[in-house]
Amino acid sequence: MENEKYRIEHDLLGEMRVPADKYWGAQTQRSRENFEIGVGIETMPCEIIHAFGILKKAAAQANSELVPDRMTAEKAAAIVKACDEVISGELCDNFPLVVWQTGSGTQSNMNANEVIANRANAIAGADICHPNDDVNMSQSSNDTFPTAMHIAAVLAIEDKLIPALSALAGEFLRLEKENEGVIKSGRTHLQDAVPISFSQEISGWRTSVEKDIELLKAAASPISALALGGTAVGTGLNAPEGFDVKVAEKISALTGKTFRTAENKFHALTSKDELVFAHGAIKAAACDMMKIANDIRWLASGPRTGLGEINIPANEPGSSIMPGKVNPTQCEQVTMVAAQIIGNDVTIGVGASQGNFELNVFMPVMAYNFLQSARLLSESVASFTAKCVCGITANREKMSENLYNSLMLVTALNPHIGYENAAKTAHLAFAEGITLKEACVRLGFLSDEEFDKVFHPEEMV
Repeated sequence: MENEKYRIEHDLLGEMRVPADKYWGAQTQRSRENFEIGVGIETMPCEIIHAFGILKKAAAQANSELVPDRMTAEKAAAIVKACDEVISGELCDNFPLVVWQTGSGTQSNMNANEVIANRANAIAGADICHPNDDVNMSQSSNDTFPTAMHIAAVLAIEDKLIPALSALAGEFLRLEKENEGVIKSGRTHLQDAVPISFSQEISGWRTSVEKDIELLKAAASPISALALGGTAVGTGLNAPEGFDVKVAEKISALTGKTFRTAENKFHALTSKDELVFAHGAIKAAACDMMKIANDIRWLASGPRTGLGEINIPANEPGSSIMPGKVNPTQCEQVTMVAAQIIGNDVTIGVGASQGNFELNVFMPVMAYNFLQSARLLSESVASFTAKCVCGITANREKMSENLYNSLMLVTALNPHIGYENAAKTAHLAFAEGITLKEACVRLGFLSDEEFDKVFHPEEMV
């Protein structure tokens, strides 16, 4: 850093040397130097920066309509252009701050204010915008950061996660239709159970994913309520009347989503229950994905000493020492991602419990974990769909072999010889390694002809 060129910026604590090629100011630089924790790895998520660009643009537009004497057309135009560059990602290298900072996210709000103000001044060719007086007009870090969290969360759920899950559900539907009429052994408690069709088994996976989509849609509604307009403690101090409603309308127009102002700003600043609820829906989807991935890798286990009832794509060699080995790697990435999301949920729950008095001070870590979960699950599901599910085929011969080797087919005999006699038949067949028919006839419960007449596994589904 000694060889870098600097300019001098100042704040209420004095002067700071800031890299000359960056748009941030003194407060960002102080945070950068005071919180050297996870630098370059655990920086504020890009989704939050994107959301700040949206809300600062919306605030400038709302202020220009409500207080045009303060937010002049010239200022608003410059701020809007600077915000567009933030939204597009052009200025992403001007947001260096880490998650591990003040719990209100104040320093990231000021990072946005400074970058947008300095960039707006460069666009205007004059120093017309101040970070606090203009870019932060009618706002506080205490209402902007939770607003950015909610905007980013809604966009992540609706634009990334739901489409990824929808594509997976569609692929499962294709597999269902492709495997209608294929009968296999069901399994409960990891033990043989009565028959099921493979399409029925797949329909269980598909419906789980579809239910998760429904839950995510339901969860997106509460987080569409925005804290913006509550300012420092929820009273709306220094914000013009109607700012909260108008800025929510502007954000809706900019995003194409339906956002609204929170009914109670005191709740909006201190409680994070909506975010906990929404992440719970993400966690539910992650849990279903772990279950589905496990089902698929177990059904594909083998290829000769496992269940081997389905084939999955061979994406890469599976061993550095065992030639020819291929592993269910896409299933494994899904289960690891699910484990991470379950852990993230604990962090979010702890963070949400810390809304002391008028402000929650765990917001950066909640935002970081929430957005990581949404991003990881979206990308994990997309990869799993394209590189595993799309290539699943049924090993119908193995399914049939396992089906007719299952002792639980004896359940079909219950109505004809009773539960106790059926149990005796199964036990004898298992003990002596003979078929159910041989055991049933030997025990005198049915004749050959009677057994063949009532024993139809394909009708048990």
